[in-house]
Order: sequence, then C-alpha cells, then structure tokens
Amino acid sequence: MILLVRHGETFWNRERRIQGHTESALTPRGERQAAAMARLVADLVRREPGDWSLVCSPIGRARQTADAVAEATGLEPDVDHRLSEIFCGEWEGHLWADISLRYPEAAGTGDQFFLAPGGETYEDVMGRASDWLSSLPAEPERKVIAVSHGVWGRLLRGAYAGLDRATTVAQHVPQDAIFRLQNGQIDRFDCEPVE
Repeated sequence: MILLVRHGETFWNRERRIQGHTESALTPRGERQAAAMARLVADLVRREPGDWSLVCSPIGRARQTADAVAEATGLEPDVDHRLSEIFCGEWEGHLWADISLRYPEAAGTGDQFFLAPGGETYEDVMGRASDWLSSLPAEPERKVIAVSHGVWGRLLRGAYAGLDRATTVAQHVPQDAIFRLQNGQIDRFDCEPVE
C-alpha cells in the first residue's frame, strides 16, 4: 500500500506561479491542510498495522508537509530525490498567466508542465516515478507514505495504474485529500475541510 500525499497550499500555488524545484513556503491554509492530511494518514496507518515508512521529496513544501505527517505518525521521514517535483526550467518563478500569453500552445493542456524550455519531459518524470515504484517491496508487504507534489503524484498514479498519458496528466491533484494505492486500485480520501 502507498498513501500518496501532496504538499499543502503554498504562496506560489495561491498566486498561480510555477514552482517546480523552486522553494515556496506553505501558506497558513497550507499548514492547516498539511495537519489535516497528517491526521487522516495517521488514522489510515492505525487501521493497517505493519512496518510503515515515510518518504518525501527534498523540496521544502513537501518536507514541511512530511514533518506534519511525521508528528502524527511517529515515523521519521526519509528524503528521496526521485519524489521531487518536475523541474520547469526557464518557467520557474513565472506566473501561469504570463506563460500562457507567451506560449499559447501551453494554455489549458494537461501537458503544459512538460513544455518548459530547459525543463524535464514527461518521460523524465515518469522515469523517476516508475523507478521509485519498482524499488518498493511487493504488496502486501508494501506500506509506504509518500509526500510529494502535483505533477509527480499524477505520474506515480499513472505508472501504478498503467494509465495512458492523457489520462495520467488529467488527474486531479488536491491539497486536501490523499490517495491510497493498493491491490491495483486507487482510492481517494478527503480530509476534514480547512478554512
């Protein structure tokens, strides 16, 4: 089983600014989302006893969210660079509105992140996600909490379920829910609402 968590809302999420590998702190709302997701993860872990591990991206927003999960579960997070968000090259730090004006072909497509000059491709990120997935123990021994990012989480779910590219990139990436990947199935669990 994998419990997949996306980091809470950041200031750049709120501004619709492209983050990629660039740091942007959680907003107060993002901190509350992280705490709510952590409580939900802890509840799910209690229901499934076993040898759980917690792994996270090295990027600050994911690490901050993983710290909340660590506090709720008592697990120590391990950092794995394969869980990093897509690197968006020249677009990092820019507003999506500006990028859409300069690159109209990127507007409104699920593939927009993969078009950034100097950035990672779909294949790059899918390769990292697939490599991480294949390094895990087989089910049912697999009991991992993964704290990562929107694009990476989409591609992990796509790799896990064998989805085609269009379906993979169209998946929702909430910051107030977690996904359980178990026995070939993906289930969504919504957190308690936060203001």
